[in-house]
Amino acid sequence: MADDKETKTAVGRRQFLGGVIASSAATASAVLAPAAHAAEPKQTQAAVLPPSAHGANAETGVPPDLGRIKGTPGSDFMVDVIKSLDIKYLPSNCASSFRALHESLIDYGGNTKPEFLTCMHEESAVAMAHGYFKIAGKPLLTLCHGTVGLQHASMAMYNAWCDRVPVIVVGGNDMDAAYRPPGVPTFHAAQDINAMVRDYTKWDDAPVSLQHFSQSFIRAYKIAMTPPYGPVAISLDAALQMAPVHPHAGQMPYIPRYVPTSPPQGDTGAVKEAAKLLANADNPVIVVDRAARTPAGIPLLVELAELLQAKVIDQGSRMNFPRTHYLSSPAGAVANADVIIGLELSDFWATVNSYTDNGDNEGHGTNSARIKPQTKLISINSVELNTKANYQDFQRFQVIDVQMAADAQATLPALIEAVRAAIPNDRKATIAKRAEAAQKAYAEDQVRTRTAAALGWDASPISTARLVMETFDAVKHLDWSLVASEGNVSNWPNRLWPMEKHHHWLGRSGGYGVGYGAPASVGAALANRDLGRFSVSIQSDGDLMFAPGVLWTAAKHKIPLLSVMHNNRGYHQEVMHIQRLANFRNRKVNLGGDMGPVGTSIEKPDIEYHKLAESMGWWAKGPIKDPGELRVALKEAVEVVKSGHPALLNVWTQPR
Repeated sequence: MADDKETKTAVGRRQFLGGVIASSAATASAVLAPAAHAAEPKQTQAAVLPPSAHGANAETGVPPDLGRIKGTPGSDFMVDVIKSLDIKYLPSNCASSFRALHESLIDYGGNTKPEFLTCMHEESAVAMAHGYFKIAGKPLLTLCHGTVGLQHASMAMYNAWCDRVPVIVVGGNDMDAAYRPPGVPTFHAAQDINAMVRDYTKWDDAPVSLQHFSQSFIRAYKIAMTPPYGPVAISLDAALQMAPVHPHAGQMPYIPRYVPTSPPQGDTGAVKEAAKLLANADNPVIVVDRAARTPAGIPLLVELAELLQAKVIDQGSRMNFPRTHYLSSPAGAVANADVIIGLELSDFWATVNSYTDNGDNEGHGTNSARIKPQTKLISINSVELNTKANYQDFQRFQVIDVQMAADAQATLPALIEAVRAAIPNDRKATIAKRAEAAQKAYAEDQVRTRTAAALGWDASPISTARLVMETFDAVKHLDWSLVASEGNVSNWPNRLWPMEKHHHWLGRSGGYGVGYGAPASVGAALANRDLGRFSVSIQSDGDLMFAPGVLWTAAKHKIPLLSVMHNNRGYHQEVMHIQRLANFRNRKVNLGGDMGPVGTSIEKPDIEYHKLAESMGWWAKGPIKDPGELRVALKEAVEVVKSGHPALLNVWTQPR
């Protein structure tokens, strides 16, 4: 009976398919007929109503011949332009508004230089390019879909703007309303899509011809790669991508040659004035933030610091100065300075002033100076050249005695020579004595830091100091690169790890936008993969959940990365804000306990990040709550990453 029942069911399905075929065009019939004799599953109950004959034909029939484009597609020429700049990768989320360029990249361009990397979100694509540049020193291109794609990408673009990182963003758009498809493509189109991001891009354009595109793309690359670096945007009309290449005014479009622009250097007079102040200072201090654009910036800073025996405060937006050098100093070193030179500082005001949140009803705080009234201030900062009015990334105003709108790294060679010439012979012995004091202060600070790190070493959840140091112990024998450290782990990596090379530390997001860490880590790991380095990140829980799809991208494209979760189960900084404000307002504890975690905790249910990672192709383990288990798990994870695969450890940690 069972066989008879299955036979009747199978016949019924064949009869149904036959009915669809009979009502369809002959060409569709030829395609569908063989499928009627395929092996039938035992469960054959229809999940949906049978399609109409018209619907079945539209979905399964052979499409009509739409003809073939005559000549070379415009998007093929665009690929030639892109290839001329040797852009290696293109992380992007696919979309119809740039489908012509997408097809040309993979078929005409062979999916090499650039290679298309499939992303789950535009924000992740831009953040991957952000992290990649900080290792490779070369920008990546990403494609976005009209209005909605740029809206998704905008946070990552703002991070890149604040962090002075070049990213090339091309947004597909349907410009001509007379031919624009109705419905969704029109919802996703705009007269000027770049208006959304113009306040935090260095330059943008909307080419109207292929020659215009080639010039705009080369110009965009030049502008993005001229300090101060930054993102650029191009709106790319879908019709221009589809149109064939044809002569304009009797000439075929050509590709301009790319010639890098020299970075701006400090005025000679200002350099000499700064050198005189530094050479005659009793206690000069160097403060750096994004001074070392490239690995060559680090030895220049060491040379200047040793020439003056000046303490160096590295604020950490890049790896500027070796943490193992005896002149590496904590932020408090500014208090006794008589001359301070700031190199590419994001916030000079906060360097020399402090702000205390009073929590009063007006939201005001208290300002106080960190430095002596007579202290002279010098600044070399290229950001002065592209400051805009709307977004406040330029921070509070600070009066500077000698201010140069120039690239610090490019200006350092001239400044070093000017300082060497300005030091009087009778001051050389005094400068040499500063070295002994600096060495003593550095040694004492190292003891204090290690003593503080040892507190709560065996605690569960695991202390952030132990998380950081166990991670270092697992990778210290490798050519390691800490590609991100998101969430507040009390700055332990910069305080404890022996960071000396440019790739040891990449800095933070720039705009402090949550969701940067995971995709930027993957982008940096991609660059490190090509260079044979080992990539590791300290990954916070809230940051990962903004764009977890980037885990799949890493697995898909075989990007090895060790991601160690700082899983404190909450947005802890916001917990403290709420608790602090409740104290200011003398709120009584109600409902049986502390209300700070309401709206800020990430628990109950607890997110199983190891299972999330496993579902997207990662090796993963957790949750690790016992500090005694961390070392073994890290060793196992390191071996996985060395074999070429990404690995994640879900570690339960103290809040910070």
